[in-house]
Amino acid sequence: MGARAVIFDVGNVLFHWQPRRLYERLIGDDRALDAFLRDVVTDAWHFQHDAGRDFADTSAELIAQYPHYADMIALWGPRFSETVEPAVSGMPELVRELDAAGVPLFGITNFSHEFWPPFRAREAELFDRFRDIVVSGDEKLVKPDPAIYALALKRFGLEGPEAIFVDDRADNIAAARAFGIDGVLFTDAPALRTKLIEAGLLR
Repeated sequence: MGARAVIFDVGNVLFHWQPRRLYERLIGDDRALDAFLRDVVTDAWHFQHDAGRDFADTSAELIAQYPHYADMIALWGPRFSETVEPAVSGMPELVRELDAAGVPLFGITNFSHEFWPPFRAREAELFDRFRDIVVSGDEKLVKPDPAIYALALKRFGLEGPEAIFVDDRADNIAAARAFGIDGVLFTDAPALRTKLIEAGLLR
């Protein structure tokens, strides 16, 4: 059974995720910016959103810890889409090429159930080409939990060997491979294109 579909991660595969892009517009001092990103709006804090927690709750807790940053913390939710840009070079074109070739496209992304809808709407031209996208915040399951891969395969109507999964994290790739999915650790669009040609999905 050969691969016939591609499952994409979103952050740092299709679009760069860079919280600095939002806050560098708001905090002029580089050292203060570095400290804010390192100590306040940390990856661990944001991971709660990917796992399904509401921003109203997480922001209230963080503001209680860092009240002098209240205004900056409050912007994380309404302006989150500004942290997910720009598109990774060559990837929108590759998605469009796969779609034009009739390859079924799917996604599994660690993303907040609140932040995903406005971001998806902003990038509708690209995401309308996907048949389905499993969003961790909706399911309260996050990669690399095996349960999110099991759910995705069931929803997508795929057996593991029928899919190529593209992600930028080795632990997510390892979890996918446990289901027989051909996991590809993303580096850049040209390398991925070579893999897709080898798999017979592109010419």
